[in-house]
Amino acid sequence: MSTHHKVIVVGTGPAGFTAALYASRANLDVAIFEGQQPGGQLTITTEVENYPGYEHGIQGPEMMDIFRKQSQRFGAKSIYETITKVDFSVKPFKLWSESNEYTADSVIIATGAKAKLLEIPSEQTYWGSGISACATCDGFFFKGEKIFVIGGGDTAMEEANYLTHFGESVTLVHRRDEFRASKIMVERTKKNPKVKIITNAVVDEFLGEQKMGVKKLTHIRLKDTKTGETSVHEAGGCFIAIGHSPNSDIFKEYLETDENGYLITEGKSSKTKIPGVFACGDVQDHVYRQAVTAAGSGCMAAIDAERWLAEQE
Repeated sequence: MSTHHKVIVVGTGPAGFTAALYASRANLDVAIFEGQQPGGQLTITTEVENYPGYEHGIQGPEMMDIFRKQSQRFGAKSIYETITKVDFSVKPFKLWSESNEYTADSVIIATGAKAKLLEIPSEQTYWGSGISACATCDGFFFKGEKIFVIGGGDTAMEEANYLTHFGESVTLVHRRDEFRASKIMVERTKKNPKVKIITNAVVDEFLGEQKMGVKKLTHIRLKDTKTGETSVHEAGGCFIAIGHSPNSDIFKEYLETDENGYLITEGKSSKTKIPGVFACGDVQDHVYRQAVTAAGSGCMAAIDAERWLAEQE
């Protein structure tokens, strides 16, 4: 296998695969490094109903396999290794996996982000079976349920208000009695009659049942951070909204990030401060974080890369 490519895409998901699709259709030599989670965050998502073109919805892993095959149809090559180190100070750019060194004339970064989780065992037990980290993605599935939102920032407030369109009730749980959210978001949430707020509490355990081999969240046990007392509440759904972590660490030596680690791109483009290096998807988008916007930014990155490469020649 060649170790030099015209374009190397680091990461997959809708952003990475779309970038690879557009770049390979432009007759560029493209390699996609699929990393530790081939297909990205959507591979741990069950039903995707809000991506245009799938009238009846589609399973996340199936959708990403279609994206992969479509990019490969035009010559993009998937390499199932994780890029662990880069050097953007030299041309061609250098990238290393655990076992090999690669070079590229242009690099598209699509490493995404991961939701910060509570890291308790039962969280994984009911993940995708009542627990989610994206209200916009999954809120529709919780119509008529008693929904809990965990967090105290703007995202938690936004998700709590949004989920009142679906849930019978929404309860926001925060570990302190002061919120990180902006004042206007706190006021809006407090004024919403369908939102109840519990402060000075953390999730102690997620509880549920299993019928016919299918797991389902049914209750949530909270622990008072001041008294240590626990209480059990009926819950058909729970959304973790304590922030996201962009997968940008290996690029920080060379590229600019904001205070939360998201890669900074120029204006409405995918260009980073280093010519020839582009970023797309959730690693540079802390606002929308949707499959369709990630795919759109992947398209932008491929077009930006194609035009930049043409200028070099």
